[in-house]
Amino acid sequence: MQDEFYMREALSLARSAECLGEVPVGAVVVRDGEIIGRGFNSPIGESDPTAHAEIAALRDAARRLGNYRLPGCELFVTLEPCAMCAGAILHSRIARVIYGARDLKTGVHGSVVDLFAIERLNHHTEVVGGILADECGQLLSDFFASRRVKAGV
Repeated sequence: MQDEFYMREALSLARSAECLGEVPVGAVVVRDGEIIGRGFNSPIGESDPTAHAEIAALRDAARRLGNYRLPGCELFVTLEPCAMCAGAILHSRIARVIYGARDLKTGVHGSVVDLFAIERLNHHTEVVGGILADECGQLLSDFFASRRVKAGV
């Protein structure tokens, strides 16, 4: 139930992204039961291809702790991480990643590849998927359906 609480916080941030016309993905970093980092997708508004929810949340947490390493922290994100975000997660030493919906096009926890399972990497992160998957997935589906309607597709 604790995982669902934090995933709902990430969903709230995803809705913030949606309000700005961004793909609705949100993320929070948690340490010892406290949210220490928050982020949502903003690559369009920031004109920054790295402005994914996970990256924003990791940066926020790192600034708060004054350290680029985040051992003992958990990352909750509404969508399965992409390769870029997985790299940042591993470099920051996140202990556990919890995500909502799978990403069949760019997800790297088994949807396309499983970067987290590569044994040769020097850090390993526990990954749990499917927390509030229906809600997370529906938010994304509704967003893209709305965009198709606006585009007349």
